[in-house]
Amino acid sequence: MAGEDTAVGWDEARAANLANWEERVALHEQAYGLDAYDDPSYLSDVVRFDLAALQRFVPSLEGLDVCHLQCHIGTDTLSLARAGATVTGVDFSPEALAAAERLAARHGVDATWVLSDVLDARAAVTGDFDVVYTSIGTISWLSDLNRWAAQIAGLLRPGGLFYIRDGHPALYALDENAPGLHIAYRYFPNGRAQQWDEQTTYVGDGTLSSTRTYEWPHPLSEVVNALIGAGLQILRLDEDTTLPWRFSDRMVEVPGGWAWPEQERDRVPSTFTVVARRAE
Repeated sequence: MAGEDTAVGWDEARAANLANWEERVALHEQAYGLDAYDDPSYLSDVVRFDLAALQRFVPSLEGLDVCHLQCHIGTDTLSLARAGATVTGVDFSPEALAAAERLAARHGVDATWVLSDVLDARAAVTGDFDVVYTSIGTISWLSDLNRWAAQIAGLLRPGGLFYIRDGHPALYALDENAPGLHIAYRYFPNGRAQQWDEQTTYVGDGTLSSTRTYEWPHPLSEVVNALIGAGLQILRLDEDTTLPWRFSDRMVEVPGGWAWPEQERDRVPSTFTVVARRAE
């Protein structure tokens, strides 16, 4: 059964996830529409949304140091740089970082790329940052949110901001193949990962040979309390109905992404956003 609970160690789960994400890179380079970035003013849909959400706290990224955790192939990192930031991208996939470096070089963007698990980011990354950013589809791959939050707090300068927008845990509890909004998976953690075996990725054509992955459900309370426990002050919590990717074939295209059919749209959140600050 897809999404079944399994007792798996972090090292085994990480190795399986890494093999899967390494294979995704070539598919995503084809499917992400990278030619759009030939326009020097182009920003990813994800970053355009996130910049608008950040504006009440940071009017501009111009001249700010930004660390992008779990940056994958760097489309959002490049977009942050185009918004004026000095960027550092962190990811655990060598293939993804190589693709990110190629994309940045192609467009004359100076960026720093760091190969590291996000759970070890503080030790791997040099310097500290005005903004630590992560978005989207990120924390379900992590087993330990307290350790994750400690990395964020360590990377931030006093007064620095952390921003995350991610898939809502209530969304992830739904059966994406059901004819309606049907809960199929647990919302709360129980110490076990969920095991998945899928030949496809969330965008584009092509299949994977490293099909097995492991993810961990994290309720919204766990996310918020991990950040508070790391010493960060929660400034804002929002929920939204639009996703940057098509979670279910029943979702319809809307401005900025995908959403449930209109008659279901106000029944369940699709994303959450948290903005937090490190004390001065």
